[in-house]
Amino acid sequence: MSEPQGCPIAPFLAHLAHERRLAEPTLCAYRADLERLTAWLDAAGGAPDAITRLDQQQIRRYVAWRHRNGVCGRTLQRELSSLRSLYRWLLREGRAQNNPAVGIRAPKTARKLPATLDADQLCNLLDRPVDDLLAIRDTAMIELFYSSGLRLAELVSVNLGDIDMADAMLSVTGKGAKTRRVPVGAQARAAVQHWMRVRANLAAGDEPALFVSSRGSRIHPRTVRARVAQWAQEQGATRNVHPHLLRHSFASHLLESSGDLRAVQELLGHADISTTQIYTHLDFQHLAQVYDQAHPRAKRKP
Repeated sequence: MSEPQGCPIAPFLAHLAHERRLAEPTLCAYRADLERLTAWLDAAGGAPDAITRLDQQQIRRYVAWRHRNGVCGRTLQRELSSLRSLYRWLLREGRAQNNPAVGIRAPKTARKLPATLDADQLCNLLDRPVDDLLAIRDTAMIELFYSSGLRLAELVSVNLGDIDMADAMLSVTGKGAKTRRVPVGAQARAAVQHWMRVRANLAAGDEPALFVSSRGSRIHPRTVRARVAQWAQEQGATRNVHPHLLRHSFASHLLESSGDLRAVQELLGHADISTTQIYTHLDFQHLAQVYDQAHPRAKRKP
């Protein structure tokens, strides 16, 4: 039996979409990573299916080339992860004999701590009068982001039946189509209930999405990002505010108050606790600042 020919990226992405049920932004990241590598192989005279016959030396050359062009280690780690996933699928399909990306590591770079807003900044952002339909919707979205630590794709995918107001819980479909339940705070519940009372003025009759655009259909992630940024500017924010900043703030504030890393991991929907541990660095950074400012012998006398 002859080996299947042609570039494997399209069928691999179909596998990720239909079998693993990955979200569209994740699929776009896989596509970009693999098409970039394919373009590099094409420039070197590779065949359309050259990506299925890589060896470790080629992969190391590619990583070194990307690194010389200023690509950070974290991005290269993700690209190697995409390639390893492709080869796991190729092995399953009988199109590869081994996974050449296994064991190859990207150059290390300093881990950048996620930015956050403090509680006062968030209160200034959220405590404003709302007097029109879109402002009511936007308030509900921002409150839910911060109350429940949602990713952008998770908020957009919330349907009307996903919130249990009696139990103050929200069912969320996260990465890899995994479902988790997260609490919804009192302020967020009040904002969502306010939105639900007026939602029919925008939503199409058969639209299941909780948050809809001015066209009546499920709101697009790009629109959410734009509305959050606009909201912050109108409130006089001095920095760029985006949905993931609200998620970072949720995680940091919760960990700072509770110290319960496992609980924060569950609430965020992180598969690996090492992903959540970055927020401990934020917490220790805050403690160090308090120490420097408050301890009588923290600083040398001039």
